[in-house]
Amino acid sequence: MSGQRGFYLKQDRCIGCFTCQIACKDTNDLDVGQCFRKVHEFAGGGYSKTDKGFTNNVYAYWLSMSCNHCQEPLCVKNCPTGAMQKRPEDGIVFIDQTKCIGCRYCIMSCPYGAPQYNPKTGKTGKCDMCKYLLDRGEQPVCVSACPMRVLEAGDVEELQRKYQGVRQIKGMPEPKTKPSFVITPHRDAVMER
Repeated sequence: MSGQRGFYLKQDRCIGCFTCQIACKDTNDLDVGQCFRKVHEFAGGGYSKTDKGFTNNVYAYWLSMSCNHCQEPLCVKNCPTGAMQKRPEDGIVFIDQTKCIGCRYCIMSCPYGAPQYNPKTGKTGKCDMCKYLLDRGEQPVCVSACPMRVLEAGDVEELQRKYQGVRQIKGMPEPKTKPSFVITPHRDAVMER
């Protein structure tokens, strides 16, 4: 067991309902414009005229993403106050609000756009994988809320063994920070090799 916790997304079954995003937003009492979990839609394709009529290659898929609790998080490395931290026992990246000065270096450092600045508090917040729930043996609220059961949280190596997924799909930044994320991709999201 690696000890590094992460998320799994069965993207090929996600319907883009945004329930995970809404549950996270509600649980964290976030203002308009702030989301610790975001659902991104990717769509494309079209119709082509052929000798036999029209061919359809229209597609749409969704990517539900929060903080990836990276194994080498740039947000932690670049935080000048030590507010951005990584728990040694499970690798969860979180913000110590008592040390955050709202400088936004974490926002600039994160390739996934996970940290969110709150102008009301002058501090930054982000997904902490609902560590208070994990500490009680429960799943994060986004996982529990998903009606399609396409999200899961757990040891990232166990999730990888269980699902044989990938760590990157079309539309994601290059994984320089070693994100703790496993995906069973939609057929149109698979990276070309």
